[in-house]
Amino acid sequence: MSRRSWSTIAATCGAFVSMTTSVLGHGVVGERFFPATLAIDDPFVADELSFPTVSITKRHGSADEPPTLETDFSAELSKRLSPDLGISLGAAVVLDALRDGPTIAGFDNMAIGLKYVFLKNAPHELIVAGGVDIDVGGTGQQRVGAESFSTFTPSLFFGEGLGDLPDSLRYLRPLAVTGVLGLALPVREDPRVFQWGLTFQYNLQYLQSYVRDVGLPAPFNRMIPIIELPMQTSVEGASRTGGSVNPGLIWFGRYLQLGLEAVIPIHGNTIDVESEPRQGSVGLLAQVHFYLDDIWPEVFTWTPFSGVLGPTQPR
Repeated sequence: MSRRSWSTIAATCGAFVSMTTSVLGHGVVGERFFPATLAIDDPFVADELSFPTVSITKRHGSADEPPTLETDFSAELSKRLSPDLGISLGAAVVLDALRDGPTIAGFDNMAIGLKYVFLKNAPHELIVAGGVDIDVGGTGQQRVGAESFSTFTPSLFFGEGLGDLPDSLRYLRPLAVTGVLGLALPVREDPRVFQWGLTFQYNLQYLQSYVRDVGLPAPFNRMIPIIELPMQTSVEGASRTGGSVNPGLIWFGRYLQLGLEAVIPIHGNTIDVESEPRQGSVGLLAQVHFYLDDIWPEVFTWTPFSGVLGPTQPR
């Protein structure tokens, strides 16, 4: 065969490998990049670190307890075990500052997550995964509300981009939706809770790259306006739903992303009748999220079942 023929074959194989890598990568299905979200877990597995995630909420007082300012500092490390299987470990420190008293500090329970991606559809920018989250009872401190018993939450995760909309609706193509549906199952006789959530994202890089270049300069060309809806509904006794609406922004680069959201309570932000007097006002949620698979791919992307997978974040 001629050199030109070999070059053509090599170029074709290179394009195929590049396309396959982007489809398998964290947050990427087809042309769609989904960021790691702050309040709701995304449907991907990856090598990444969220540190810190900071949540600030002012709690109203009651007849028995004074107002407090609650600040949570948390971290979560996620690790791929194979291209589609991942595990995560999370921990948090809770600070309750009393208005006229001392600050109560302590560790919340450790969290363990296992997730498997079983569906990816590049043309429709669709991904679906299943998993289970475990709140390990007794690993935290009761003075900050950590439970003494464990809770298992099997969940279904999904993400869907609107990139296949017709040309008449092309400015809606940067929109994407992700979500989670889970049932919290405590090991003791406690009420079961249906935990669910949605995010609505508008990717400005997608707008410029695949719809129309509107001339956004840095850093706006890598921003994603987002609204998250972390919710929970009781499934035993009287049905009650609580949660919050979190509008905010995410900026993503090659090695990390930054997120900032307001936390606006709805329906008292709880499904626990007894705790209603302690509800929070509008709060703040911020996160620094590192793409470990891009920072040091030879180390962080090693897996026990598939060897070194390499970086996954789009350049």
